[in-house]
Amino acid sequence: MLQFRLLMTAEEVAEALGISKTQAYRLIRAMNAELAKKGYLTISGKVNRKFFAERFYGYSEEVTENARVS
Repeated sequence: MLQFRLLMTAEEVAEALGISKTQAYRLIRAMNAELAKKGYLTISGKVNRKFFAERFYGYSEEVTENARVS
């Protein structure tokens, strides 16, 4: 069974950012539009957890890869 979920719900986004679910849905809609523009498939009301972390916390693959090499 998969413990780590790939997608975040509006409730999870709201809790992570300390905002209302309404605001979370707006953010998810905007992030999904950005992903769709890049050619990715999206699911309404959910957002990719990794993309969320990149957009809000500045996480990126390059940063972690460089950290491992150093």
